[in-house]
Amino acid sequence: MEKETSKLTSYTLLILLIVIWGVSWPIYKNGVNFMPPLLFAGVRAFLGGLILLLIAWKNRHILQFKRNWVYYIISAILNIVLYLGIQTIGLIYLPGGLFSVLVYFQPVMLGLLAWWWLGEPMTIWRISGLVIGFAGIVLVSIDGLMIHLSAIGVILALGTALSWAIGVVYVKKNRHNVDPYWMVVMQLVIGGAVLLTGGFVTEEMSAIIWNKGLIFSLIWGTTAGMAAAQVIYYKLMNEGEASKVGAFTFLVPILAVFVSAVFLDEQITVNLFIGMLLVGVSIYLVTVNKTPNV
Repeated sequence: MEKETSKLTSYTLLILLIVIWGVSWPIYKNGVNFMPPLLFAGVRAFLGGLILLLIAWKNRHILQFKRNWVYYIISAILNIVLYLGIQTIGLIYLPGGLFSVLVYFQPVMLGLLAWWWLGEPMTIWRISGLVIGFAGIVLVSIDGLMIHLSAIGVILALGTALSWAIGVVYVKKNRHNVDPYWMVVMQLVIGGAVLLTGGFVTEEMSAIIWNKGLIFSLIWGTTAGMAAAQVIYYKLMNEGEASKVGAFTFLVPILAVFVSAVFLDEQITVNLFIGMLLVGVSIYLVTVNKTPNV
């Protein structure tokens, strides 16, 4: 019964994570129009980290910063400075939905890195599932790929995916050396501080346009998008196989397309329907254990 409850909890958290991330893309795309990218990313990460820091402060003895500072800094560079910084800048060059599609090449990279670095089993079915899942994501936004292609945007999106994949594997690899919750807290605080510093040095505060849209983007990004989502994601990653959790995140861009259709009156196409079917097949192939191993 305990195992079933745990499984139910995991799927509930997965659904919550997918919803949070799915609606975040259009919210962030709107917010970055009113605030320079490094400042926008830094505020979300740093304040999100402070929220988690306040929650965890009573257990600060677990932090052990003097012993673990190297882990915290490397994690912050990979998962916040590079991932979040490149992502936010990249949103300037491509539409949010299209950018998210390219970023979600990450589960494919993650599956391969988890096999190579963490020793997670990799079967021909799992490889096929990851490839089919990404093909479904590309199909969802095929029109955008044909019309709005930007070389700089594509490079930044793939750079975001790579830094994210490496960062996730690094955190899971060291989950027995450092408390996973404090790893998330410190990567947000340290990474957010670095991004904020970069923003203060290279960007103009006068470029910020304060309005309801920006304020909502910052509040959402700080609480749900950063603090809650980071804790949920790394909890799932540390407790399950990275490639399996990664496969479910293929659903995020599809949800983002639906959110755009509802709130921005964008058309739901045949490509979207076929793409969803491919993602469903992908998740089945990745999450169902099959043999033999590759």
